Amino acid sequence: MSRKIKDKKNHVLSNVVLAVSVVVFILAAYQLFRIGKGYQDGRKDYKEIQDLAITKKKDKKSGEDKFIVDFEKLAEKNPDVIGWLRFDPEPKVINYPIVQGKDNQEYLHKTFSKNENGLGAIFLNVDNSSKFKDKHSIIYGHRMKDGSMFRHLQDYEKKEFWKKNQRFFIYTPSGRVITYRVYSAGEVLDMSDAYETEFANGTEYQEFIDQTKKDSIYDTGVKVRTSDKVVTLSTCTQASDNHRFVVHGVKESEDVVEE
Repeated sequence: MSRKIKDKKNHVLSNVVLAVSVVVFILAAYQLFRIGKGYQDGRKDYKEIQDLAITKKKDKKSGEDKFIVDFEKLAEKNPDVIGWLRFDPEPKVINYPIVQGKDNQEYLHKTFSKNENGLGAIFLNVDNSSKFKDKHSIIYGHRMKDGSMFRHLQDYEKKEFWKKNQRFFIYTPSGRVITYRVYSAGEVLDMSDAYETEFANGTEYQEFIDQTKKDSIYDTGVKVRTSDKVVTLSTCTQASDNHRFVVHGVKESEDVVEE
C-alpha cells in the first residue's frame, strides 16, 4: 500500500471519528438540556401552584403567621387534590399539594397540574382513605437531584437534623390541620412491611410499629401506641431501584383552621 493511500485512509478514519464524536456531544448536550428544562418546568409548575393556593395571615391571638390553603382553587386545577404537605421549620422545600390518583402510577410522571414531567406529584397510596383516617397511610414522592419533591427527606438520616425538625403537617380540604411527629427514618426494601396498610388486629399493628422502629437509623424515643395513626413518607434512594427511604410520623394532634 502506497503512503498516499494510507494517509488518505487515516484521514477518512479521523473524519469519521470526529463526526461520531460531534454527534455524541450533540446528543449528550441535548439530553442535559432536556433534563434541565424538565426540572425548570417542574419547579415553575409548583411555584405557580403555591402562589395560587397559599396565603399567610397573622393570628390575632398569637401574632404568628397562619398557613392557609385555598383548596377550592386547587380543586379547580385538579379535583384529585386531597391535602397539602408541609414541613416546618425544615425541610421547607417540602411544601406541596397531595393528590390521589386512580392507581399508584398515574402521578409518577405527571405534576399536580397534570403536565408530563419527571418531577411527578406527591401522591397518597390509592388504597388509603383520602381523609387520613386509616391506621397507616403512605405518601409517595420522587427524590429529585435538583433538591425538589422528596429529595430532602434524606436529611433525616442525621439525628441532629431530626432533633431540630421533628414535625410535619397535613392540611385537608375540610379545614383540618394534622400534626405528625417523626418517630422513625431509615432505608427499606420496596416490598418491606413498612408498606403494609391493612391490619387484622392490634397485634399485627404493633408488629408493624415495632418493625418501623427497628428499621430506623437511630432511636427517637417517640412512643407509638396501637391506638395511634401513622403516615409514612416514601421516596427512592441511590442504593438501588428496590430500595426506599422512609420517614414515619405518628399523629400528634389535630386542629381546625379558622380563616
